[in-house]
Amino acid sequence: MNILHSCNLSLVVRFSVVAMLAINAACASKSGAEHEAAPPPTTVVVAEVTQKTVPIYSEFVGQTRAEETVELRARVEGILQKVYFREGSAVRKGQLLFTIDKRTFQAAVQSAKALAAKAVSDLAQAQQRTDVLEAQAQLANAQATLTRADQDVARLAPLAKEKAVTEQDLDAAIATQKSARATVEARQANVTNLEAAVKYTIERARAEVSASNARVTQAELELSYCDIYAPISGIIGFLQVDEGNLVGRGDATLLATVSASDPLLVDFSVSEIEYLKLTDPETAGKKAGALSFDLLLSDESLHPYHGAFRVLDRSVDPQTGTMKAQAAFPNPGSYLRPGQFARLRVAVAQRENAILVPQRAIQELQGAKTVMVVDAENKVSLRTIRVGDKADKEVVVLEGLSGGERVIVEGMQKVRPGGQVNPTTGKEQTSANIQQ
Repeated sequence: MNILHSCNLSLVVRFSVVAMLAINAACASKSGAEHEAAPPPTTVVVAEVTQKTVPIYSEFVGQTRAEETVELRARVEGILQKVYFREGSAVRKGQLLFTIDKRTFQAAVQSAKALAAKAVSDLAQAQQRTDVLEAQAQLANAQATLTRADQDVARLAPLAKEKAVTEQDLDAAIATQKSARATVEARQANVTNLEAAVKYTIERARAEVSASNARVTQAELELSYCDIYAPISGIIGFLQVDEGNLVGRGDATLLATVSASDPLLVDFSVSEIEYLKLTDPETAGKKAGALSFDLLLSDESLHPYHGAFRVLDRSVDPQTGTMKAQAAFPNPGSYLRPGQFARLRVAVAQRENAILVPQRAIQELQGAKTVMVVDAENKVSLRTIRVGDKADKEVVVLEGLSGGERVIVEGMQKVRPGGQVNPTTGKEQTSANIQQ
């Protein structure tokens, strides 16, 4: 009996121990489940709201273009013999770029020079006036004969009155006088005609000399077109015609294009309101032509050189309400190329003690601007703000924030107002990602 009682008591103790272990296990399991159900605070990136004096920028969208662009064309017909540059490389003014076969044009120069030499010889021959000189000598001889005939008539006429000579002698002298006068007149007409003919021949020879010289100049000019040099310093584009092809037949064949892109020009449009900001002496404090521009490239990098106004259009386009403008930027080495799109910005004013918040921290909901604010206990609240101008990558806050507060810039989609967060800075987040 005692033995049976003792066995029953042992079984009861064992069952009690097993039951307590099961209860403890269940409690431990429930506690672990509750612990897993409470996730840790969401990690977000925050930025501090700052207060400082900042410049207020106006931004414009523009497109770059070269200051000078020259198309290199074949001005004479011939075979493209040699190309002396590498496509896309820098060339300097006066550098030899192309050569067209010169042989035809060298022959044309020689022929033109030969004709010019002949024209000079013809002019020299015409200027000798040999026919005129001979005619003038004959005229002088006829005038001498007429003079003797006049003297004979003058001598015989009074003698004939006194019957000292016969009438027949006087008539013979008068006939000789008339013949001599006719000869003088003929010789004079001949000299006049010859002088006119020689003058015409000389003028025509001189004209031929001028024409031949012009043909030499033209032939030498066409020969010079066979060597094509860079008219400006810049970057040369793709080759349009390969060596060995015929160029210049019928039209001036395009061979390549050179662009001078230092300085580089940027074309953009200015609204009427922005124009007034740029030229307002109370805000900008200087004339538009003295403003300094920054150039922001498509990858958000900043061009290291400042630009200046180069051209501002004379009037506002009434259809668009904008006016065309152009700025010039130094571009050493032609790093930037024509045709790129970029943003220009220029400081138009200074704002004292401005409250600044990163632009990426601002959300817009139903027309209202809001930010997620993290307080000292790392709790999130939604704050409505009123914003003003942009200052670089930050926005001026007119109402709703104070300097020193923290706003979420990354991760605001994962949190709700009233929730707990684990705030971190962008640098801390980057370091954590690198370690992982």
